[in-house]
Amino acid sequence: MHAESHLDRSIAGRFTYAIVLTALTLIAEVAGGIWTNSLALLSDAAHVFLDLFALFLSLAAIKLSSYPASDTRTFGWHRTEVFASFINGATVFLMAVGIFYEAAGRLFNPEAVKSLPMLIIATIGLVMNLVAASALHGHSHDDLNVRSAFLHVLGDAAASVGVIVGGAIIYFTGWYLLDALISIGIGCAIFSGSWRVLRESTHILLEGVPRGLSTQAVADAIAGIEGVNSVHHLNIWTICSHILALSAHVDIKPEYKEGQVEVLRQIEQLLFEEFHISHTTLQAECTLCVAASPMIKELRHRPRHDHNHDHNHDHDHDHDHHHHDH
Repeated sequence: MHAESHLDRSIAGRFTYAIVLTALTLIAEVAGGIWTNSLALLSDAAHVFLDLFALFLSLAAIKLSSYPASDTRTFGWHRTEVFASFINGATVFLMAVGIFYEAAGRLFNPEAVKSLPMLIIATIGLVMNLVAASALHGHSHDDLNVRSAFLHVLGDAAASVGVIVGGAIIYFTGWYLLDALISIGIGCAIFSGSWRVLRESTHILLEGVPRGLSTQAVADAIAGIEGVNSVHHLNIWTICSHILALSAHVDIKPEYKEGQVEVLRQIEQLLFEEFHISHTTLQAECTLCVAASPMIKELRHRPRHDHNHDHNHDHDHDHDHHHHDH
C-alpha cells in the first residue's frame, strides 16, 4: 500500500509540473491565435486546453483515489479516474466538432494570418509540450490516466509541428487556405484521440473484461490447479487502471474439501502472479458432496436476502456428509 501511495505522489508531482507548462502554452497560444488571426494556432490551443482539463481531472482523480474506502464506497474513489477520462473524452469530442465548423467557414473565405509570430508561438508551444511529455513518460505504462495524458501532450506536440510547418509555408507563399487545412488536421487528431479515451473508459464503466485478458484463459488456469473440479459464475472487471477484480464459484473435488483453504490460496496467488488480478472473491463449492438434487438450482434462484441462510444450509449438508463418511 505504501509503495502505491509513493507512486501516486510521484505521479502527482509530475502532473503538477505538466499542468504548469501546459497552462503557459495555452495562454501563449490563445493570445497568439487571436493576435495573428490563425485558426490553426487557436485549434492547437483548443487541443492544449483539453489536455490541461485532462491533466487537472487526472490530478484530482489521484488525490481522490488516495481517500480511504468507506461504508458507502467500499472501492474508495478509484473509479473517479475512469470517470475523469470519460468526461475528458466527451469534451474533446465536442471541441473537435467546433473546430471543423470554424475551419469549414474559412475554407470558403480564407483570412489573412500573421505567419511569422504564428510560427514563433507554435515553436514555444512545441518545446513546452515536449518537456511536459518527458515528465509524464516514466509512468505512462502503469496508468490509463497517465497514458491518456501522455498521449494528449504528445498529440499537442505533433499539432504544434503542423502549425510550425504551416506557418513557414504561409510565410513564404502567402497561401492562407493552409491555415484552415491544418486546423482540420488537428481536429481529426483530437477526434480520434477522444474516441479512444471514450471507448476505453466506457468499456471500464460498463464492467467489461480488461482488454488483453481472456476469461477462458483465466478459467482454464484456475481449473488447472490441483483439487479444482470446475469454475463457473466467473466475472472479471476493472476498478481502475491498476486494480483488476475477479469473482468466481470454484467447485472443489470432494477429497480436497478438507484442504480447501490451501486450494483457494493457490488460486489467489496464481491470479495475482499471472494475470495481475489483486482483488478476488472466491466461493468454494463441492457439488459432489451434496446429492445432485434440484436443490442447487433452487438455491440459485432464491431472493438475495436468503442467500446467507442457504449458504449455511449447504455447508451443513457438506458437514453431515463428511460426518457420515467417517
